[in-house]
Amino acid sequence: MSGIGSQHRVLRCCVLLLAATLASGCAPFRHGSPTESVASAPTVAAVQDAGAAIARQALSQVGAPYRYGGSEPAGGFDCSGLVAYAHGLAGIAVPRTAAAQFAAARKVAAADLRSGDLVFFRLVPGRSEVTHVGIYTGQGRFVHAPQTGSRVGEASLDEPYFRERFAGAGRLYPAGPGEGPRLQTPAR
Repeated sequence: MSGIGSQHRVLRCCVLLLAATLASGCAPFRHGSPTESVASAPTVAAVQDAGAAIARQALSQVGAPYRYGGSEPAGGFDCSGLVAYAHGLAGIAVPRTAAAQFAAARKVAAADLRSGDLVFFRLVPGRSEVTHVGIYTGQGRFVHAPQTGSRVGEASLDEPYFRERFAGAGRLYPAGPGEGPRLQTPAR
């Protein structure tokens, strides 16, 4: 039982560190930033594991309550908070809103989706803004925090509701050596 308590303390510290990082004003990741040196580039195995780890973290939150602005298991999640939480546990800071995550993600074709990739939706009729995001888990399924009064759950990209509102897919974890989101230095 003490191992579980220890895991919860470590998890709580990671969440607090992520919250402090987000609150400190980190700029969202942008395409075209300088790449890391080859020595610090992730291995192919680490790259594959990053996406799988993000998907596993999202799946571990199935059943957690929805809470607007929520980004942690104890208080609940909104869609982009779930993405920030799962990526944060993998050591990747991401923008906070679905629209900002969509803008920061490297685009991925639907046919090339991997576990841990993000799937984006336009849920507001007549608007072009992305308003919802989920984490792809494989076989056409994704985890998301749907709406007030519901819980984190899985859904299918083949469901007519989501198929009609699909805006695209993207990746915020490294997809290969030297790739990955980078912080943009704020303009002064």
